[in-house]
Amino acid sequence: MSRMMFVNLPVSDLGKSIEFFSQLGFEFNPQFTDETATCMIVGESNFVMLLTREKFSSFTPGVEICDTGKTAEVLVCLSAESRAEVDALLDKVVAAGGSPYREPEDHGFMYGRAFRDLDGHIWEIMWMDTAAIQ
Repeated sequence: MSRMMFVNLPVSDLGKSIEFFSQLGFEFNPQFTDETATCMIVGESNFVMLLTREKFSSFTPGVEICDTGKTAEVLVCLSAESRAEVDALLDKVVAAGGSPYREPEDHGFMYGRAFRDLDGHIWEIMWMDTAAIQ
């Protein structure tokens, strides 16, 4: 059974987050966008809901939102079609105000880099040679 996936992330400034991810090439579903949330389209069945901290808190009553400068709540990993695409996306991240996170990982058949978005959430971009796995 195929399932849709929605990752929900709290953000401090929704407008700045939309601008940041737009600069990385992502689009947003206007049907699920208002002043408190937006639906970032990652793939055909994969989405990231960027929610204001207040909106996010309404889904997690009694639980504090973590300080991403001190703790990690999630590690989101996205695929890339090539090593060059991994590097190009990280260049866009830095130009848009994000920051690299740890050194690139090169395993020959797999190459990845990581970054922090404007709110400190950790994202990985990974290319994998699927032929080498088989």
